[in-house]
Amino acid sequence: MSDHDIERKLRIDLANFYHLIDHFGWSELIFNHISVRLPGRDAYLVNPFGLNYTEITPDNLLVVNVDGEKVSESDYSANPAGFALHGAIHSHRHDVHCVAHTHSIPISAVAMKEAGFDHNNFYGAQLIGRIGYHDFEGITLFADERPRMLASLGDRHVLVLRNHGIAVCERDIPSTFFLLWIVQRAAEVQCAAGQIPGPDRQIGAEIAERSRASAQKLTESGRAAQMVFDSQVRAMRAVKPVAWM
Repeated sequence: MSDHDIERKLRIDLANFYHLIDHFGWSELIFNHISVRLPGRDAYLVNPFGLNYTEITPDNLLVVNVDGEKVSESDYSANPAGFALHGAIHSHRHDVHCVAHTHSIPISAVAMKEAGFDHNNFYGAQLIGRIGYHDFEGITLFADERPRMLASLGDRHVLVLRNHGIAVCERDIPSTFFLLWIVQRAAEVQCAAGQIPGPDRQIGAEIAERSRASAQKLTESGRAAQMVFDSQVRAMRAVKPVAWM
């Protein structure tokens, strides 16, 4: 594929990712952000600030540098809060190419809890060893917070922004969507279980390790993530068609 074809596919996939976030009810008005690295460049695609997620198209996505500054012409600007977080991850984690930030109600609720994510449900068990925690420092606007966020993330793929939300990062758009879905489900189940009286059933250490290893094996090839992403785009487009598909 030519560079043009690769970028066009990334634009379509990223626009679909934004629409899926809205489709599942995980959007936050015009806020939050998903970014993807353009191959071979220190440049990234991200949403135009001010648009609803359903208004995002492949053609109006912005190209920005690691500081969130536009490097292509557009009538829109980027969200200044976005690249304090996204820019830090993209600059230092070259194993990941897509970063998504959300704060749905279940995720924000878990982010408020001192213990964070519980690994005793089916989805939470898949996240063992994959989550870092970062203490709340206010809206993520300031460059001086970048090193601390990176230290909190380390080599993991989920960063819980305490009292705030999460960032998930993976090697491509489908893998990031799949991981975000697992995190969202883990939070939903944890919140629901917390409303039921009585102690939770605990997963033993041996089974927890087996769950972690199985989840890692499932995601290594990326095939499962691609199938999940494609299936959800098809389901969404069956009821919400767009001209560019």
